[in-house]
Amino acid sequence: MMMNTTRLLVLLLSVSCIGYSQKKGAKNTAKIKPKAEFVADLISQMTLDEKIGQLNLPTSGDITTGASSSTNVGKNIEEGKVGGLFNIKSAKKIREVQKIAVEKSRLKIPLLFGMDVIHGYESTFPIPLGLSSTWDMELIKRSAQIAAQEASADGINWTFSPMVDVSRDARWGRVSEGSGEDPYLGSLIAEAMVKGYQGDDLTKNNTILACVKHFALYGAPEAGRDYNTVDMSKIRMYNEYFAPYKAAIDAGVGSVMASFNEVDGVPATGNKWLMTDVLRKQWGFKGFVVTDFTGIPEMIDHGMGDLQTVSALALNAGVEMDMVGEGFLKTLKKSVDEKKVTIAQIDNAVRLMLEAKYDLGLFHDPYKYCDEKRAKNEIFTTANRNEARTTAAQSLVLLKNQGQLLPLKKSSTIALIGPLADAKENMSGTWSVATRFEKSISLLSGMQTVAGKNANILYAKGSNLEYDAALEEKATMFGKTLHRDHRTDKELLDEALKIANQSDVIVAALGESAEYSGESSSRTNLEIPQVQKDLLAALLKTGKPVVLVLFNGRPLVLVDENEKVPAILNAWFAGSEAGLAIADVLFGDVNPSGKLTATFPRSIGQVPIYYNAKNTGRPLMNKEGKFEKFRSNYIDERNEPLFAFGYGLSYTTFNYSNLAISSTKMKANETVKVSVDVTNTGNYDGKEVVQLYIRDMVGSVTRPVRELKDFKKISLKKGEKQTVTFEISIEKLKFYNSDLDFVAEPGLFEVFVGTDSNAENKVSFELVD
Repeated sequence: MMMNTTRLLVLLLSVSCIGYSQKKGAKNTAKIKPKAEFVADLISQMTLDEKIGQLNLPTSGDITTGASSSTNVGKNIEEGKVGGLFNIKSAKKIREVQKIAVEKSRLKIPLLFGMDVIHGYESTFPIPLGLSSTWDMELIKRSAQIAAQEASADGINWTFSPMVDVSRDARWGRVSEGSGEDPYLGSLIAEAMVKGYQGDDLTKNNTILACVKHFALYGAPEAGRDYNTVDMSKIRMYNEYFAPYKAAIDAGVGSVMASFNEVDGVPATGNKWLMTDVLRKQWGFKGFVVTDFTGIPEMIDHGMGDLQTVSALALNAGVEMDMVGEGFLKTLKKSVDEKKVTIAQIDNAVRLMLEAKYDLGLFHDPYKYCDEKRAKNEIFTTANRNEARTTAAQSLVLLKNQGQLLPLKKSSTIALIGPLADAKENMSGTWSVATRFEKSISLLSGMQTVAGKNANILYAKGSNLEYDAALEEKATMFGKTLHRDHRTDKELLDEALKIANQSDVIVAALGESAEYSGESSSRTNLEIPQVQKDLLAALLKTGKPVVLVLFNGRPLVLVDENEKVPAILNAWFAGSEAGLAIADVLFGDVNPSGKLTATFPRSIGQVPIYYNAKNTGRPLMNKEGKFEKFRSNYIDERNEPLFAFGYGLSYTTFNYSNLAISSTKMKANETVKVSVDVTNTGNYDGKEVVQLYIRDMVGSVTRPVRELKDFKKISLKKGEKQTVTFEISIEKLKFYNSDLDFVAEPGLFEVFVGTDSNAENKVSFELVD
């Protein structure tokens, strides 16, 4: 996103009669008719231009994500030609713009106000990939509730979140915005986020409309290049990619955003099979569909026709709202005259838009989200920031801790070195459009605060993000500068080595910048930038113990680092309170419990890589990763990843024992129970994510080597043992067969329980007729 001036806002206000007061008519005290009757009556009064206007979603101009921008917005609002506005921030601004709609337009229909509230508002939580690493649905739901509370207090009533795209390709920058590679875990997170945003009553002023995106398959572009072609079989769509979208629909999400990519050769924005057959007929979705930014005119470059043709294609497919493209606004009237679309189709789209506004209570009170007192009292509060800090600490993943180097002693002399060490603007990560960068907590600040007066923390930048200044500029857009240091590389390194030699331990803050991942941030190299690798090598040569604090928005290739660095803490981008949360873990105030939700490859040549793959007819037979001719393996690399899905260490240790199953046979109307004893055998209280995977040994279609089907996050005190029990029902055994029927087939199933997707504790049972 690009922060711009608010020139368009000035235009909007200039056409508004600002004399309207809240006392005069902010709230409609008359009894409003039931929704269906109210909406039908309103539609009957609308001209065709006004109907089409409700399907138009321009941007305010405050922020833009593409080359296009909206025009004549103020005049169009007056004329009833705007249904909503996005990327305008603050209750005061939004109130003034809403006045245009409810005073100056003929029918006084209020506007929706949307924003990309992706992982928090001003109190920013970890990037979604980091949030997913908590494996804690209550924490994730709570993060969405706080985001909704803050956004709604600032005038926003609609968020373009959650993003639930399954992705197995770390080259794709937007892996940072999703929940990783697994459809089961992704489905639970989708449900939690929707319920967090929308609550149980959309008429409350602290809930907002959610929008699940990007429908569909956006996370699987060829070559990992954003916006690129996606091509896969329907059986793969249903078994591996569709589940999180459906979970959001089942949770009652109010809107869906179309994806940029094509599906079966037709762009999703104009794909009737996707938007009507699957979304509405199969899944029963009752809300409205909005395009992504300029999604309709982009179909022209896809080769689908001119603006009128692609606009009609989108409406006929089942898309109700046009974001920024203005294809509906400029061409639908002509398409009605030429019988390319019907009035009935437009009326249905308008109905869905008006129903959403009705559900939000905007016809009763169009200013319900414009209380400036709420904005002052409920945004970026100490309580919200504390919850962001707590959640962030739970998202960190300890990848290595040789010799129990961590936690650090607060009484030691610590050399904090690296371009990400004092980089508060980057702590919130990508898609943090409302974050107050100046208030974010850097790692340096966080460590100084948490350690207090006892620690001696020395700081040096050590290097820039990249040797190449132009590349660094690409990776530090949208106000997330790293304040490039113009001293020579040698001068920066010499300063770092000087303080390193004065320390007891070195903390190296390295990795990606916030905008090195995210939209349009695809990479062909998944390693830490070379200048930082050179810095790390020099720090290791000092002989001092080194802790690598890794900042990243995607899985990275860390083979060298894993071989040479004693301790690695994966910090993601942990939000506005990142520095405090990371320091809490580094100093042992919080025992890390995060688990990876995306596989870390050994080499970019392995990508895409994911745990729930299928066997070939020639699988690699040895467990040592040794090359075998005429087997499915690489000639120059092992098959297995560096860090597996579900992996994550703790400062304590956990022992699994006594795995048991209640029965070795199961009928369709029965369940079996699997239990395991988990004991904290280390020296710290800690949390463990106990994971259950199932393998369907024989099927009518090939099945994955294992699939996550359940998990429980438990807390154990030092020396404590707990029996964890899972219940397996027929639903956990179902999959889509070649006819796309959702079935469970009789046969043998293996069940694995353990600390990650490589769990070896195994029992089996048979599903019988």
